[in-house]
Amino acid sequence: MKIKKIAMVSLMACLFLSCNDKKSDATDVTKFTAEQMKENPLVQESSLPYFAPDFTKIKDEHFQPALEYAFQVESEAIEKIANNPEAPTFENTFVEMEKAHELIDRVSNVFYALTGANTNETLKKLDAEMAPKFAAHTDNILLNTKLFQRIKTIYEDREKLALKGEDLKLVEVKYQEFVKAGANLNDDEKESLKGINGKLASLENQFGQTLLEATNNLAFIIRDTAKLNGLTQSEINSIKVEGKMEWKIPIQNTTQQPFTSIIKDRKVRENLFQKAWSRTDGGEYSTLDIIAEIVKLRIEKANLLGFPSYAAWNLQDTMVKTTETVDSFFAQLVPGTVKAAGEEAKVLQEKIKSDGGDFELKPWDWTYYAEQVRKEKYDLDEGQLKPYFELKNVLEKGVFYSATKLFGITFKQRTDIPTYHPDVMVYELFEEDGTLLGLFYGDFFKRESKRGGAWMSNFVTQSHLLNKKPVIYNVCNYTKPASGEPALLTYDEVETLFHEFGHALHGFFADQNYPSLSGTSVARDFVEYPSQANEHWTLHPEVLKNYAIHHKTGEVIPQSLIDKLKKAAQFNQGFAYGETLGAAVLDFNYHTLSVLDKEFDVNEFEKSSLTEDNLWMENVPPRYRATYFNHVFGGGYAGSYYAYLWTEMLALDTGKWFDEKGGLNRENGQRYREMILSKGNTLEYKEAYKSFRGTDPKVDAILESKGFN
Repeated sequence: MKIKKIAMVSLMACLFLSCNDKKSDATDVTKFTAEQMKENPLVQESSLPYFAPDFTKIKDEHFQPALEYAFQVESEAIEKIANNPEAPTFENTFVEMEKAHELIDRVSNVFYALTGANTNETLKKLDAEMAPKFAAHTDNILLNTKLFQRIKTIYEDREKLALKGEDLKLVEVKYQEFVKAGANLNDDEKESLKGINGKLASLENQFGQTLLEATNNLAFIIRDTAKLNGLTQSEINSIKVEGKMEWKIPIQNTTQQPFTSIIKDRKVRENLFQKAWSRTDGGEYSTLDIIAEIVKLRIEKANLLGFPSYAAWNLQDTMVKTTETVDSFFAQLVPGTVKAAGEEAKVLQEKIKSDGGDFELKPWDWTYYAEQVRKEKYDLDEGQLKPYFELKNVLEKGVFYSATKLFGITFKQRTDIPTYHPDVMVYELFEEDGTLLGLFYGDFFKRESKRGGAWMSNFVTQSHLLNKKPVIYNVCNYTKPASGEPALLTYDEVETLFHEFGHALHGFFADQNYPSLSGTSVARDFVEYPSQANEHWTLHPEVLKNYAIHHKTGEVIPQSLIDKLKKAAQFNQGFAYGETLGAAVLDFNYHTLSVLDKEFDVNEFEKSSLTEDNLWMENVPPRYRATYFNHVFGGGYAGSYYAYLWTEMLALDTGKWFDEKGGLNRENGQRYREMILSKGNTLEYKEAYKSFRGTDPKVDAILESKGFN
């Protein structure tokens, strides 16, 4: 996922990090035999390279039996471990638990890839049905008293057992995971917790599905192309409804919409903005009641587990550890951000006046007039840049090229590996010495079967124990060009491509024995670090001139345009950072609540809580309102959206380190790979970062990069 287009993610940046919160009900599972599953392509290990899923065989009807059989297999294995009459050892407890999870991991990885990127009515229905079953299944493991006693015994004897390295880390991580999940509760409390988790899983699924339906069904329809004045002919062609004299502008998952920066008709901009702003705020697709119930249940869960708020409970195993650290972090960012946004608003109001406008600046005006000012001040507009940013060039000659220069890895496109959609591209990766590294899938174009944003996840997770190399995919939501036309990206979309592949590198360079600790299986406020650090190479002179090639003329982007782009880099940062900071603070305000009034009003809380934090800006609304904040109410980022800002601090500081050490070279890349990208969840985050960088992270890196100081 991405800081600007969050495009997490993100899960996703890290999708299956959040999918691990979707759990299941083993008590309702239909029993299957191994014989019945012999022909199920999800259950049987794939014969394709790297055990990649064989989408020529996988059908919708395979998922339910495969998932329920996988629950059954893991449940039986866990019972065997928990009831083993032999004394608990690392091998007969922790290693066996890792093996027990292999099948459910394989099946659910494919299931959640499709429900996120290529869903349909059958999968939507199954997703809703399986959400509480996943919740109960995981609870039945994490709240298993006998199993926890074995884990606790080994944890308490870890020094006596002389456990070291990754073995010791696995014991510590699993013990903390069980304790955090409620393993120390009594039986009645555990039953209460299971009920809360099941309800939350269903509500989070309902939120995500409601939002997807709203996004698809509330697209903005234009029937007069004069109202699209400002768009290029290619952009107009890309939104034409086939067979109709209609043009459909899809609603992006964020507050601001891309076309509000270029459509000249102010009323159209307003209508488009309001369509996005109000999409799930009441009416047929309302998420208001869902949000209130989710927040209430999360408070109940935190209180049951002995914490004053959901955020306090959730931050235990993160880099920041406490809510106080996050509050202090935000406090250092708010003043400079608000001041910068206020100064920018004055400039835009002057621009409106100079253009003959007699109205006050509104949110639907901001990006349009910011673009006009940018053209005037820096002689730069997006239309000048896009012809140089053709998707495949950016991917192969930019993203892949920088990875080769840093890490020595190479790429080869594979057209013989089946995919879940015709738009998906597949590449095989090789180490510098030719050793096989893994498979990469790129799914870049928006469609109605795909949720909004951008993210990375695994089909197959690296593990020496299971003899698995990584199979990884990136998903984005770029507008697909009309047939025969090139896929041209905005500069922000180019950054997204680098960002998501930063996640992929984190997964590809995983070097762990145990899948639970592998690659991106790290805390929220560390997982976005490698992805944002990879954005550093977007404007690197050598990389940029290698990929920024005019799609018609073959001309390399001229230095004059590069200079303009760099000079404009800090322009509009008060707005850009302000909307993201607003979303992060809003999320944190929800999840530091200790009680919820019966008459709780989602919209009133949005304004009042941000006002209290001196962050309510009429013209700079949060990047996400609660009503469509899928990261937080439909995904795994509850109380954790601050992570995008925290990890940006780490990434900016890492970019400085690269520049200080000579930039884009193998020596620097190898050190970064060995000390950060390859470590998974095997080190303490602060120690790992300090060991690599030489200092603790400082918020100054953000303030300097944005020009706030």
